[in-house]
Amino acid sequence: MSKTTAPVSSTTTTPAAVPAGVLTGRARGVRGALRVVQVLLALFYGIASALPKLIAHPTAVESFDRIGWGSAAMYTIGALELAGAIALLVPVLQSVAAIALSALMVGAFTVQVTAFDGQNAATPLILIAPLALIAWTRRAHNGELLRMLGRR
Repeated sequence: MSKTTAPVSSTTTTPAAVPAGVLTGRARGVRGALRVVQVLLALFYGIASALPKLIAHPTAVESFDRIGWGSAAMYTIGALELAGAIALLVPVLQSVAAIALSALMVGAFTVQVTAFDGQNAATPLILIAPLALIAWTRRAHNGELLRMLGRR
């Protein structure tokens, strides 16, 4: 091996799985960027998506009436979105929240295609991509969550 070649490690870790104190500059940047994405998604789900449903904004009411689900479904979905938005910011819940919000987006995509002729069908699909990334990179927290629940 030459002096200019560094040995390649056979083990790699994701930035989410390494304690913050031992991260390299690049890994710290990736971790920070992911955190920014989480905050932006939390703001989107909390303000732009959940709030109109929870305050019964006329456009939300009209949409849910159009698909025949009524106000109970509107409030329920709004509450689930708000809970997911908050959970995206809680370290031990991040991965589970991203999975749950992804499931909601699958439902939103299905509704957009069937009830609204695909008018905004791309939006839930676009949102699933960063949610899947969060679920995968923050998956180490799932074991911690299971341990916490197992103590009860």
